[in-house]
Amino acid sequence: MEFKRSGQGMARGMWVVLQYLFRHPITNQYPEQRLNVSRRIRGNELIWSEEKCTGCEICSKACHISAIQMTVDPVKVDKKNKVYTYNVDTGYCIMCGLCVEACPFKALYMGADFERAKYRRDDLKQTKEIMKETPEKHVSGYFYPDKAAALPVQTLLIDKITEKR
Repeated sequence: MEFKRSGQGMARGMWVVLQYLFRHPITNQYPEQRLNVSRRIRGNELIWSEEKCTGCEICSKACHISAIQMTVDPVKVDKKNKVYTYNVDTGYCIMCGLCVEACPFKALYMGADFERAKYRRDDLKQTKEIMKETPEKHVSGYFYPDKAAALPVQTLLIDKITEKR
């Protein structure tokens, strides 16, 4: 068994601390400084286009965990059923995107919003009024490459380090 001089390990530890002390920090101050997420992110929301939706309920049938509940009028007007209720329980939803892929009319999109934490489970339910397509909602490029081309490029922390040097 070899004995080392006392304090040699502490000196090595202090040398590592001094090396990192004078480097530029790479921490991202999250609420104030946000990075662009991936163009194809599957966030915690769905965006629904009322104009494109025909009420065919294919998205509801494609959901293998039954997170999508729809109530439609059985009588068609202009080849469309009127959608009375459209609810998605994002507490159950695993954001697999099967509903988006199944929609033949491109009326359902994955959203890029990932900050949907709530204190109560009932607040996780999205109704059709909440899910309506608006300019404020950020549509993800998941399953829609034409929309992905218009989204900003993903920023990485490694890119921010090279910018500052």
